[in-house]
Amino acid sequence: MTNPSASHDIFDPLLDVPPVAANAYGRLADCVKRLFDTTSDILFVQAEALLALEAAAASLARPGLAAVNVVTSPYGAYFGAWLRRGGAAVTDVVAEPGQPAEAAAVAAAITELGKVDLVAVVHAEAANGSLNPLDEVASLAREAGALLVVDAVASAGGHPLDIDALGIDLCVLGPQKALGGPTGLSMVAVSQRAFSAMADAARPAPSLLSLLDIKEAWLDRGRGALPGTPPPLEFRALGAALDRLEAEGLPARIARHQRAARASRAGLRALGVAPWIADDGRASALVTAAPVPEGIAADDLIDAAARFGVSLGRGFGDIEHRLVRFDHTGVRAAFPPVLANVVAYGAALEELGQRVDLGAAAAAVTAAWQKEG
Repeated sequence: MTNPSASHDIFDPLLDVPPVAANAYGRLADCVKRLFDTTSDILFVQAEALLALEAAAASLARPGLAAVNVVTSPYGAYFGAWLRRGGAAVTDVVAEPGQPAEAAAVAAAITELGKVDLVAVVHAEAANGSLNPLDEVASLAREAGALLVVDAVASAGGHPLDIDALGIDLCVLGPQKALGGPTGLSMVAVSQRAFSAMADAARPAPSLLSLLDIKEAWLDRGRGALPGTPPPLEFRALGAALDRLEAEGLPARIARHQRAARASRAGLRALGVAPWIADDGRASALVTAAPVPEGIAADDLIDAAARFGVSLGRGFGDIEHRLVRFDHTGVRAAFPPVLANVVAYGAALEELGQRVDLGAAAAAVTAAWQKEG
Protein backbone atom coordinates (compact mmCIF):
# COMPACT_ATOMS: atom_id res chain seq x y z
CA MET A 1 0.00 0.00 0.00
CA THR A 2 1.27 3.47 -0.90
CA ASN A 3 2.37 5.54 2.06
CA PRO A 4 0.41 8.84 1.81
CA SER A 5 3.06 10.63 3.86
CA ALA A 6 5.92 9.56 1.58
CA SER A 7 7.81 12.29 -0.28
CA HIS A 8 6.78 12.89 -3.88
CA ASP A 9 10.47 13.24 -4.73
CA ILE A 10 11.30 9.56 -4.15
CA PHE A 11 13.19 8.23 -7.13
CA ASP A 12 11.61 5.32 -8.95
CA PRO A 13 13.17 4.02 -12.19
CA LEU A 14 9.71 3.07 -13.46
CA LEU A 15 8.48 6.66 -13.30
CA ASP A 16 9.40 9.84 -15.15
CA VAL A 17 11.05 7.83 -17.93
CA PRO A 18 12.29 10.04 -20.78
CA PRO A 19 10.31 9.66 -24.00
CA VAL A 20 11.58 7.54 -26.86
CA ALA A 21 13.40 9.63 -29.46
CA ALA A 22 12.57 9.16 -33.12
CA ASN A 23 16.11 8.04 -33.97
CA ALA A 24 16.05 5.43 -31.16
CA TYR A 25 12.73 4.12 -32.47
CA GLY A 26 14.29 3.76 -35.91
CA ARG A 27 17.39 2.04 -34.55
CA LEU A 28 15.23 -0.64 -32.94
CA ALA A 29 13.47 -1.26 -36.26
CA ASP A 30 16.83 -1.50 -38.03
CA CYS A 31 18.07 -3.95 -35.39
CA VAL A 32 15.05 -6.22 -35.96
CA LYS A 33 15.63 -6.07 -39.74
CA ARG A 34 19.28 -6.97 -39.24
CA LEU A 35 18.64 -9.82 -36.82
CA PHE A 36 16.08 -11.44 -39.10
CA ASP A 37 17.95 -10.50 -42.28
CA THR A 38 14.85 -9.17 -44.01
CA THR A 39 14.20 -6.43 -46.55
CA SER A 40 10.64 -6.02 -45.26
CA ASP A 41 9.76 -2.86 -43.37
CA ILE A 42 9.42 -3.19 -39.60
CA LEU A 43 6.46 -1.52 -37.91
CA PHE A 44 5.80 -1.41 -34.18
CA VAL A 45 2.34 -1.97 -32.78
CA GLN A 46 2.10 -0.45 -29.32
CA ALA A 47 0.21 -3.35 -27.76
CA GLU A 48 0.57 -7.07 -27.18
CA ALA A 49 0.93 -9.32 -30.20
CA LEU A 50 -2.73 -10.33 -30.30
CA LEU A 51 -3.62 -6.77 -31.32
CA ALA A 52 -0.89 -6.84 -33.97
CA LEU A 53 -2.48 -9.98 -35.42
CA GLU A 54 -5.87 -8.30 -35.44
CA ALA A 55 -4.29 -5.27 -37.12
CA ALA A 56 -2.83 -7.53 -39.81
CA ALA A 57 -6.24 -9.01 -40.56
CA ALA A 58 -8.02 -5.65 -40.42
CA SER A 59 -5.44 -4.08 -42.73
CA LEU A 60 -5.74 -6.76 -45.42
CA ALA A 61 -9.37 -7.89 -45.27
CA ARG A 62 -11.79 -6.67 -47.91
CA PRO A 63 -14.90 -7.96 -49.67
CA GLY A 64 -13.90 -10.36 -52.43
CA LEU A 65 -10.64 -11.43 -50.76
CA ALA A 66 -10.32 -15.23 -50.86
CA ALA A 67 -8.29 -16.54 -47.92
CA VAL A 68 -7.11 -19.94 -46.72
CA ASN A 69 -6.60 -19.81 -42.96
CA VAL A 70 -4.79 -22.59 -41.09
CA VAL A 71 -6.30 -23.21 -37.64
CA THR A 72 -4.26 -25.13 -35.08
CA SER A 73 -5.29 -23.20 -31.94
CA PRO A 74 -7.75 -20.48 -30.93
CA TYR A 75 -5.35 -17.89 -32.41
CA GLY A 76 -5.89 -19.15 -35.94
CA ALA A 77 -9.65 -19.13 -35.33
CA TYR A 78 -9.43 -15.51 -34.17
CA PHE A 79 -7.55 -14.54 -37.31
CA GLY A 80 -10.17 -16.10 -39.56
CA ALA A 81 -12.93 -14.27 -37.67
CA TRP A 82 -11.14 -10.95 -38.09
CA LEU A 83 -10.74 -11.54 -41.83
CA ARG A 84 -14.45 -12.35 -42.13
CA ARG A 85 -15.32 -9.18 -40.22
CA GLY A 86 -13.62 -7.24 -43.02
CA GLY A 87 -15.67 -9.00 -45.68
CA ALA A 88 -13.18 -11.69 -46.78
CA ALA A 89 -14.31 -15.16 -47.84
CA VAL A 90 -12.33 -17.47 -45.55
CA THR A 91 -11.74 -21.20 -45.87
CA ASP A 92 -10.44 -22.60 -42.60
CA VAL A 93 -8.13 -25.62 -42.67
CA VAL A 94 -8.66 -27.02 -39.18
CA ALA A 95 -6.16 -29.51 -37.77
CA GLU A 96 -6.91 -32.26 -35.29
CA PRO A 97 -7.25 -30.79 -31.77
CA GLY A 98 -3.85 -29.76 -30.47
CA GLN A 99 -1.99 -31.14 -33.48
CA PRO A 100 -0.07 -29.46 -36.32
CA ALA A 101 -1.68 -28.89 -39.70
CA GLU A 102 -1.18 -31.16 -42.68
CA ALA A 103 0.30 -29.48 -45.76
CA ALA A 104 -1.82 -31.76 -47.94
CA ALA A 105 -4.99 -30.31 -46.40
CA VAL A 106 -3.80 -26.78 -47.18
CA ALA A 107 -3.01 -27.80 -50.76
CA ALA A 108 -6.45 -29.36 -51.14
CA ALA A 109 -8.16 -26.17 -49.94
CA ILE A 110 -6.17 -24.03 -52.37
CA THR A 111 -6.92 -26.39 -55.25
CA GLU A 112 -10.64 -26.47 -54.46
CA LEU A 113 -10.88 -22.68 -54.37
CA GLY A 114 -8.91 -22.23 -57.56
CA LYS A 115 -8.07 -18.59 -56.80
CA VAL A 116 -6.58 -17.63 -53.44
CA ASP A 117 -5.46 -14.14 -52.45
CA LEU A 118 -4.11 -14.83 -48.96
CA VAL A 119 -2.81 -17.76 -46.91
CA ALA A 120 -2.46 -17.37 -43.13
CA VAL A 121 -0.72 -19.72 -40.71
CA VAL A 122 0.72 -19.81 -37.20
CA HIS A 123 4.33 -21.04 -37.29
CA ALA A 124 4.80 -22.55 -33.81
CA GLU A 125 2.03 -22.86 -31.26
CA ALA A 126 2.68 -21.98 -27.65
CA ALA A 127 -0.89 -23.09 -26.95
CA ASN A 128 -0.26 -26.79 -27.57
CA GLY A 129 3.38 -27.24 -28.53
CA SER A 130 2.81 -27.98 -32.22
CA LEU A 131 4.92 -26.80 -35.16
CA ASN A 132 3.18 -26.18 -38.45
CA PRO A 133 4.85 -27.04 -41.79
CA LEU A 134 5.73 -23.45 -42.68
CA ASP A 135 8.10 -24.30 -45.54
CA GLU A 136 5.43 -26.35 -47.33
CA VAL A 137 2.67 -23.81 -46.67
CA ALA A 138 4.91 -21.00 -47.95
CA SER A 139 5.61 -22.95 -51.13
CA LEU A 140 1.89 -23.52 -51.67
CA ALA A 141 1.17 -19.82 -51.17
CA ARG A 142 3.86 -18.83 -53.67
CA GLU A 143 2.52 -21.27 -56.27
CA ALA A 144 -0.96 -19.80 -55.81
CA GLY A 145 0.34 -16.23 -56.07
CA ALA A 146 -1.19 -15.51 -52.65
CA LEU A 147 -0.03 -13.21 -49.90
CA LEU A 148 1.49 -15.15 -47.01
CA VAL A 149 0.69 -14.01 -43.45
CA VAL A 150 2.59 -15.73 -40.63
CA ASP A 151 2.03 -15.54 -36.91
CA ALA A 152 5.61 -15.94 -35.65
CA VAL A 153 4.86 -14.52 -32.21
CA ALA A 154 6.09 -17.66 -30.47
CA SER A 155 8.51 -19.04 -33.06
CA ALA A 156 10.77 -16.00 -33.58
CA GLY A 157 14.01 -16.81 -31.80
CA GLY A 158 13.08 -20.43 -31.18
CA HIS A 159 12.91 -21.74 -34.75
CA PRO A 160 14.66 -20.72 -37.97
CA LEU A 161 12.57 -18.05 -39.71
CA ASP A 162 13.79 -16.75 -43.07
CA ILE A 163 11.17 -14.13 -43.85
CA ASP A 164 12.48 -13.21 -47.30
CA ALA A 165 13.39 -16.69 -48.54
CA LEU A 166 9.97 -18.04 -47.52
CA GLY A 167 8.21 -15.13 -49.22
CA ILE A 168 6.40 -14.02 -46.07
CA ASP A 169 4.49 -10.84 -46.86
CA LEU A 170 3.37 -10.04 -43.34
CA CYS A 171 5.04 -11.55 -40.29
CA VAL A 172 3.95 -10.74 -36.73
CA LEU A 173 6.77 -11.02 -34.19
CA GLY A 174 6.26 -11.07 -30.43
CA PRO A 175 9.13 -9.99 -28.16
CA GLN A 176 7.79 -11.81 -25.09
CA LYS A 177 8.49 -15.43 -26.06
CA ALA A 178 11.85 -16.71 -27.32
CA LEU A 179 13.12 -13.16 -27.83
CA GLY A 180 12.89 -12.64 -24.07
CA GLY A 181 11.42 -9.15 -24.22
CA PRO A 182 8.37 -7.22 -23.01
CA THR A 183 4.74 -8.13 -23.62
CA GLY A 184 3.32 -4.68 -24.20
CA LEU A 185 4.37 -4.10 -27.79
CA SER A 186 4.91 -6.14 -30.93
CA MET A 187 6.59 -5.95 -34.32
CA VAL A 188 5.33 -6.58 -37.83
CA ALA A 189 7.51 -7.21 -40.88
CA VAL A 190 5.61 -6.01 -43.96
CA SER A 191 6.56 -6.47 -47.62
CA GLN A 192 5.84 -3.92 -50.32
CA ARG A 193 3.38 -6.38 -51.83
CA ALA A 194 1.45 -6.45 -48.56
CA PHE A 195 1.39 -2.66 -48.37
CA SER A 196 0.00 -2.56 -51.92
CA ALA A 197 -2.72 -5.01 -50.92
CA MET A 198 -3.61 -2.85 -47.91
CA ALA A 199 -4.20 0.09 -50.23
CA ASP A 200 -7.01 -1.91 -51.86
CA ALA A 201 -8.77 -2.59 -48.55
CA ALA A 202 -11.33 -0.30 -46.94
CA ARG A 203 -9.62 1.78 -44.27
CA PRO A 204 -11.42 3.68 -41.56
CA ALA A 205 -8.99 6.42 -40.64
CA PRO A 206 -7.48 7.06 -38.29
CA SER A 207 -7.35 3.57 -36.80
CA LEU A 208 -5.07 1.80 -34.34
CA LEU A 209 -5.70 -1.34 -36.41
CA SER A 210 -4.38 0.18 -39.64
CA LEU A 211 -0.81 -0.81 -40.44
CA LEU A 212 -1.02 1.52 -43.41
CA ASP A 213 -1.73 4.41 -41.04
CA ILE A 214 1.42 3.52 -39.09
CA LYS A 215 3.44 3.36 -42.31
CA GLU A 216 2.17 6.73 -43.50
CA ALA A 217 2.73 8.38 -40.11
CA TRP A 218 6.27 7.08 -39.75
CA LEU A 219 7.97 5.52 -42.78
CA ASP A 220 6.45 7.86 -45.34
CA ARG A 221 7.57 10.84 -43.24
CA GLY A 222 11.18 9.73 -43.25
CA ARG A 223 10.99 8.23 -39.75
CA GLY A 224 11.47 11.69 -38.33
CA ALA A 225 8.14 11.84 -36.52
CA LEU A 226 6.89 9.12 -34.21
CA PRO A 227 3.49 7.51 -34.77
CA GLY A 228 1.59 8.18 -31.56
CA THR A 229 3.32 8.15 -28.19
CA PRO A 230 5.61 5.14 -27.83
CA PRO A 231 5.60 3.66 -24.30
CA PRO A 232 9.16 4.33 -23.11
CA LEU A 233 9.41 1.45 -20.64
CA GLU A 234 8.33 -1.11 -23.22
CA PHE A 235 10.68 0.22 -25.89
CA ARG A 236 13.62 0.33 -23.51
CA ALA A 237 12.86 -3.25 -22.49
CA LEU A 238 12.75 -4.24 -26.15
CA GLY A 239 16.10 -2.55 -26.72
CA ALA A 240 17.61 -4.47 -23.80
CA ALA A 241 16.18 -7.74 -25.12
CA LEU A 242 17.58 -7.11 -28.60
CA ASP A 243 20.99 -6.23 -27.13
CA ARG A 244 20.97 -9.52 -25.25
CA LEU A 245 19.90 -11.38 -28.39
CA GLU A 246 22.67 -9.80 -30.46
CA ALA A 247 25.22 -10.71 -27.79
CA GLU A 248 24.07 -14.34 -27.78
CA GLY A 249 23.46 -14.51 -31.52
CA LEU A 250 20.18 -15.55 -33.12
CA PRO A 251 21.48 -19.00 -34.22
CA ALA A 252 22.66 -19.71 -30.66
CA ARG A 253 19.31 -18.57 -29.23
CA ILE A 254 17.47 -20.90 -31.61
CA ALA A 255 19.82 -23.78 -30.77
CA ARG A 256 19.24 -23.25 -27.05
CA HIS A 257 15.48 -23.56 -27.48
CA GLN A 258 15.85 -26.63 -29.66
CA ARG A 259 18.10 -28.18 -27.03
CA ALA A 260 15.55 -27.49 -24.30
CA ALA A 261 12.80 -29.13 -26.32
CA ARG A 262 14.84 -32.25 -27.09
CA ALA A 263 15.87 -32.67 -23.45
CA SER A 264 12.27 -32.20 -22.29
CA ARG A 265 10.99 -34.81 -24.72
CA ALA A 266 13.75 -37.24 -23.76
CA GLY A 267 12.81 -36.82 -20.11
CA LEU A 268 9.13 -37.45 -20.80
CA ARG A 269 9.83 -40.66 -22.66
CA ALA A 270 12.13 -41.85 -19.89
CA LEU A 271 9.30 -41.24 -17.42
CA GLY A 272 7.25 -43.65 -19.49
CA VAL A 273 5.05 -40.92 -21.02
CA ALA A 274 4.68 -40.20 -24.72
CA PRO A 275 4.82 -36.46 -25.58
CA TRP A 276 1.54 -34.94 -26.73
CA ILE A 277 3.07 -34.23 -30.16
CA ALA A 278 4.45 -37.63 -31.08
CA ASP A 279 6.75 -36.54 -33.94
CA ASP A 280 9.79 -34.58 -32.76
CA GLY A 281 9.97 -32.77 -36.09
CA ARG A 282 6.44 -31.41 -35.65
CA ALA A 283 6.88 -30.15 -32.10
CA SER A 284 7.49 -26.55 -31.05
CA ALA A 285 10.74 -25.64 -29.31
CA LEU A 286 8.95 -23.06 -27.13
CA VAL A 287 6.88 -25.39 -24.99
CA THR A 288 6.60 -29.14 -24.60
CA ALA A 289 3.10 -30.50 -24.20
CA ALA A 290 2.54 -33.55 -22.01
CA PRO A 291 -0.70 -35.49 -21.72
CA VAL A 292 -3.03 -35.53 -18.75
CA PRO A 293 -3.64 -39.25 -18.13
CA GLU A 294 -7.15 -40.69 -18.10
CA GLY A 295 -8.70 -40.50 -14.66
CA ILE A 296 -6.69 -37.42 -13.60
CA ALA A 297 -8.00 -33.87 -13.70
CA ALA A 298 -5.72 -31.28 -15.28
CA ASP A 299 -6.23 -28.95 -12.33
CA ASP A 300 -5.14 -31.65 -9.90
CA LEU A 301 -2.02 -32.32 -11.95
CA ILE A 302 -1.17 -28.61 -12.13
CA ASP A 303 -1.78 -28.17 -8.40
CA ALA A 304 0.40 -31.18 -7.56
CA ALA A 305 3.26 -29.88 -9.71
CA ALA A 306 2.96 -26.48 -8.03
CA ARG A 307 3.70 -28.15 -4.71
CA PHE A 308 7.08 -29.07 -6.22
CA GLY A 309 7.68 -25.46 -7.23
CA VAL A 310 6.79 -25.69 -10.93
CA SER A 311 3.97 -23.93 -12.79
CA LEU A 312 2.62 -26.11 -15.58
CA GLY A 313 0.53 -24.37 -18.21
CA ARG A 314 -2.84 -25.75 -19.22
CA GLY A 315 -3.97 -26.29 -22.78
CA PHE A 316 -6.25 -23.99 -24.76
CA GLY A 317 -9.55 -24.55 -26.49
CA ASP A 318 -10.64 -28.11 -27.24
CA ILE A 319 -7.65 -29.64 -25.46
CA GLU A 320 -7.72 -27.45 -22.35
CA HIS A 321 -8.08 -30.42 -19.98
CA ARG A 322 -6.11 -32.94 -22.01
CA LEU A 323 -2.57 -31.61 -21.78
CA VAL A 324 -0.20 -29.49 -19.72
CA ARG A 325 2.67 -27.40 -21.07
CA PHE A 326 6.30 -27.17 -19.96
CA ASP A 327 7.51 -23.61 -20.48
CA HIS A 328 11.10 -23.49 -21.76
CA THR A 329 10.91 -20.12 -23.48
CA GLY A 330 13.46 -17.30 -23.30
CA VAL A 331 15.57 -17.51 -20.15
CA ARG A 332 13.76 -20.75 -19.25
CA ALA A 333 15.42 -22.51 -22.18
CA ALA A 334 18.09 -23.64 -19.73
CA PHE A 335 18.98 -26.86 -17.91
CA PRO A 336 17.54 -26.10 -14.42
CA PRO A 337 14.01 -25.15 -15.60
CA VAL A 338 13.91 -28.01 -18.11
CA LEU A 339 14.90 -30.55 -15.47
CA ALA A 340 12.49 -29.06 -12.95
CA ASN A 341 9.58 -29.20 -15.40
CA VAL A 342 10.04 -32.89 -16.16
CA VAL A 343 10.71 -33.97 -12.57
CA ALA A 344 7.81 -31.95 -11.15
CA TYR A 345 5.42 -33.35 -13.75
CA GLY A 346 6.62 -36.86 -12.98
CA ALA A 347 6.43 -36.34 -9.22
CA ALA A 348 2.91 -34.97 -9.60
CA LEU A 349 1.86 -38.03 -11.60
CA GLU A 350 3.38 -40.27 -8.95
CA GLU A 351 1.52 -38.40 -6.20
CA LEU A 352 -1.71 -38.94 -8.16
CA GLY A 353 -1.17 -42.69 -8.39
CA GLN A 354 0.67 -43.08 -11.71
CA ARG A 355 3.76 -45.26 -12.07
CA VAL A 356 6.71 -43.31 -13.46
CA ASP A 357 10.50 -43.55 -13.36
CA LEU A 358 11.73 -40.26 -11.94
CA GLY A 359 15.36 -41.33 -11.79
CA ALA A 360 15.40 -42.38 -15.44
CA ALA A 361 13.71 -39.12 -16.43
CA ALA A 362 16.26 -36.96 -14.61
CA ALA A 363 19.09 -38.98 -16.12
CA ALA A 364 17.61 -38.66 -19.61
CA VAL A 365 17.23 -34.88 -19.36
CA THR A 366 20.81 -34.58 -18.10
CA ALA A 367 22.23 -36.85 -20.79
CA ALA A 368 20.34 -35.08 -23.58
CA TRP A 369 21.46 -31.66 -22.36
CA GLN A 370 25.09 -32.72 -21.98
CA LYS A 371 25.10 -34.42 -25.37
CA GLU A 372 24.28 -31.15 -27.09
CA GLY A 373 26.63 -29.09 -24.93
